[in-house]
Formats: sequence, C-alpha cells, structure tokens
Amino acid sequence: MSDASDVTKAAVVTPIRVAIAVCLIAPFVAMLWVGSYAKTDPVFIGIPFFYWYQMLWVLLSTALTMTAYRLWQRDQRTRKAETATSADGGAQQ
Repeated sequence: MSDASDVTKAAVVTPIRVAIAVCLIAPFVAMLWVGSYAKTDPVFIGIPFFYWYQMLWVLLSTALTMTAYRLWQRDQRTRKAETATSADGGAQQ
C-alpha cells in the first residue's frame, strides 16, 4: 500500500542536487588529476604553476562548498514547503 506521501519522502535526483554534487566533486577531480598541473610554467609573480594552481583551488573549493551549502539549504526549504503543502492538501479533501 503505497501512496503519494511515500513518493515525496523518497530521495529524488533534481537539477539542484546535481549542481550540489558537481560543486563538491570538482575540487577532488581537479586535485587528483595531478598530470594537469604538474609543471612549473606559467609562473605567476614568481610562483611556479604547481603551487599557485593548488592555492587557487583552496579559494575555489571554499566558494564551491559555500555554493553547495546554499543550494542544499534552498532545496531543503523547498522540500519542506512541498511536504507542508501536500499535507495541507490531503487534510482538506
């Protein structure tokens, strides 16, 4: 006996959740793919590429994690509102 409320409680893949996953996975992929940045050129203010690329990803990772967190909060608010709306709609019938 499954009803519509079971469907709304199930984990759903949404575009927002895909964006969250991309935001969280991108830094790992960038840092684990060492061959892409294992070089000295181009040099930026005297710092070899190998080092400044990694420092750049520290900042990018922070921004991407903050973005993922904000998206997650928005997704949770949306789901809570949908749950409240469906619960109210069921009570009125």
